[in-house]
Amino acid sequence: MAFVSPPSQAHDPVRGQDGTTGVVAPGPTRVLVLSTAGFTLMFAVWLMFGILGKPISAEFGLSEVQLSWIIAAAVLNGSLWRLPAGMITDRIGGRKVMTFLLLGSAVPAYLVSRADSYAMLLVLAFFVGFAGNSFSSGIAWNSAWQPRRHQGFALGVFGAGNVGASVTKFVGPPLIAGTTVGATYLGIFPGGWRFVPVLYAVLLVIMAAATWFLAPHEDRAPGASQPLAQQLTPLKQVRVWRFALYYVAFFGAYVALAAWLPTYYMDNFDVSLQTAAFLTASYIFPASLLRPYGGWLSDRFGARRVMYWSLGTMLVVTALLMMPNGHIVIDHTDGRETEHLAYAIGLAPFAVLVFLLGCAMGVGKAAVYKHIPEYFPDNVGAVGGLVGMLGGLGGFFLPPLFAYTKAWSGFPSSTFFVLFVLTVVCLAWMHWTVVHMLHNESPELARHIERPSEAREESLA
Repeated sequence: MAFVSPPSQAHDPVRGQDGTTGVVAPGPTRVLVLSTAGFTLMFAVWLMFGILGKPISAEFGLSEVQLSWIIAAAVLNGSLWRLPAGMITDRIGGRKVMTFLLLGSAVPAYLVSRADSYAMLLVLAFFVGFAGNSFSSGIAWNSAWQPRRHQGFALGVFGAGNVGASVTKFVGPPLIAGTTVGATYLGIFPGGWRFVPVLYAVLLVIMAAATWFLAPHEDRAPGASQPLAQQLTPLKQVRVWRFALYYVAFFGAYVALAAWLPTYYMDNFDVSLQTAAFLTASYIFPASLLRPYGGWLSDRFGARRVMYWSLGTMLVVTALLMMPNGHIVIDHTDGRETEHLAYAIGLAPFAVLVFLLGCAMGVGKAAVYKHIPEYFPDNVGAVGGLVGMLGGLGGFFLPPLFAYTKAWSGFPSSTFFVLFVLTVVCLAWMHWTVVHMLHNESPELARHIERPSEAREESLA
C-alpha cells in the first residue's frame, strides 16, 4: 500500500508538481539528501569513541573492559529511543525530529572535550549516544516521502549514512596528531583527542540549521491521526521481533565491530592507530556503502533471498575468523610430542575476510528494512523504530561480551565466535520460518516433496 499524502501537502512522492508521472518531486530528493547527510554526521558522533578510545585510555589509564563500557554506553542511548523517535516522526514529521536530534547531540559532544574523569566520560558517552536514534527517525521520514517502488533503494541510500562510522577513523588520527595536547585554538578547540568532539559539536549545529531551513516545511506525518495503541499494534506480531533479531546480526554486530576493530588491530597485529583506522574503514565502507545496492537487490530479487545470501556469507567468514592461531599438540606414549594442523591468519587475509563480512552486513541491513514498508506500510515509524532499537541494543551488549569472552577464553578471536553463534541462530530461525510458511501455504507440495508419490513408491518396491 503506497502512502497517500493529505490534500494540504504540496508534493506527491510519485508525481511532479505539474501532475506528470515519472518526475521526481523536489521534496523527496531534499528529504533524502538532508536526512542522509544528518544521519552520516550523527553516526560519526555516535561511534567516535571507537577511534578516540586509545588516546582516552592512555590519558585516564583505562582497562579494555572499562573502555568497552564507554563504547557500550554510547550505543545504549543510541538505541533506547529509536522506537519513540520513529513513532514521533510518524506523528509530527521528520524535519522537526531530525533538527531536535542534531541540536540535542551537539551539547554532550562538546562537553566530552571537558571530561576529567572516567565517570564523567561514561555519563557523557551515554548522552552523546542520543545521536544514534536519528536512524529510525530518518527511516520513517523517508518512507513517508519516497514512492514504494523505489523505497528499498531510497532507504538503502539513507542507511548508507552508516559510513559516518569511518569519518572519525579518517579525520581523528591526523587531527589528534596535528594538534597539541593542552593547547586551545580559537578559544573553543582544545588540542589532542579533545579537538574532535568540539569540531563535531559545531558541525551538528550547522547541520541542524540546514535541515530546518532547507527541508520541506509542510512535512508528511502518516501517523498524525493514529491513536497510540494503533501505532503499537503491529509490535505484537512475532515477525517484527524476528526482523529485530536479524538486525542485531547485520547492524548491532556492525556497530560493535566498528568500535572494536581499531583496538583489535593494534593489539593483535601491532599496527599504529592510523593504520588500524584505515583497516577498520575498509570494513565500514562496504558495510555502509553497499546498503543502497542491498536495497536495489531486495527490490529486484526479494528481501528474503538477499538475506539468505548475506547470512550465508557471514556464517562462512566468521567461521574462518573465529579460529584461534595455534596448533594441536599430541602427546605420544613414548613421551614424544608432535604438532598438527597448525593455523595462523596474517594481517592481509584477516583484513580481506573482515571486508567480506562488511559486504554481507551492508547488503543484509538493507534487506531487513525492505521488509518493513512491505509488511507494515502505515506503521514504519513504530516497527522500524523497534527493529532499530533492538538492533542497536545488540551493539550495546556485544562490546562487553567481546571483552568478557576474550578474558574467559584467552582467545582474541572469540569475538568472531560470538558473531558466528548469532548468525547461526538468525539463519536457523529464518529458514524454519520459510519452511513452515511453505507447509502452510502449499501443504500438497510439501507432502509431495517429503514423500514419494504412489507411482514412485511402486517403482521403488
